[in-house]
Amino acid sequence: MKRGFFITGTDTGIGKTLVSCALLQAFDHKGVSVGTMKPVAAGCEKGIDGWQNDDALQLMQHANIELNYSQVNPVALPPPIAPHLALEASGVIVTIKALAAHFEQIKNSADYFIVEGAGGWQVPLNENESMAEIPKALGLDVILVVGIRLGCINHALLTTAAIEQSGQQLAGWIANIIDPEMLMIEKNIQTLHNQIAAPLLGTLPFMRGKAVAAVSDKLNVAPLLGHT
Repeated sequence: MKRGFFITGTDTGIGKTLVSCALLQAFDHKGVSVGTMKPVAAGCEKGIDGWQNDDALQLMQHANIELNYSQVNPVALPPPIAPHLALEASGVIVTIKALAAHFEQIKNSADYFIVEGAGGWQVPLNENESMAEIPKALGLDVILVVGIRLGCINHALLTTAAIEQSGQQLAGWIANIIDPEMLMIEKNIQTLHNQIAAPLLGTLPFMRGKAVAAVSDKLNVAPLLGHT
């Protein structure tokens, strides 16, 4: 693996999966091999192959290397609740060390990896660890998805500060417009652009039922590919 990225967000439901899939497609269009992983997923449904999560299945569709489901999503949990609560309800214990060991087995299958988190930056994983510790353990830089709606400036700057204070590298951020009625959208994005040192990798326009193909070309992945 040349470089990997951990996709986090300012909240849940702000487009991490859409962005992750769009990044996978954009990397594919650049002619590089790119794999994916969703370490922990809650809200899974039971199928003939066991518990599976729709987000993880979408990621698999857009990666250009083949990994089986359990390789992409090693921890699949039924309850659609916060990961640590879903783990507790399912009687499962997961540690950062275990997730890192899993990633070690698949990371050299591609030049680049897109790893999607769950919820926001500091969502708990267990009593002592959180999602924020995953990128360091897996050797990944961070990409922040900012859901553009009222309150996004505070959420984005707080998350950026937390990422930087953790010692992690913020490789870039993506503005995803999720409230088209928000006033002064462009000025809000410009405010964040002025205050976040990491590059703005793209602004995704509001569209109902956003399709990956429609937004992948809105992303500038050159800064991500320029460092190995």
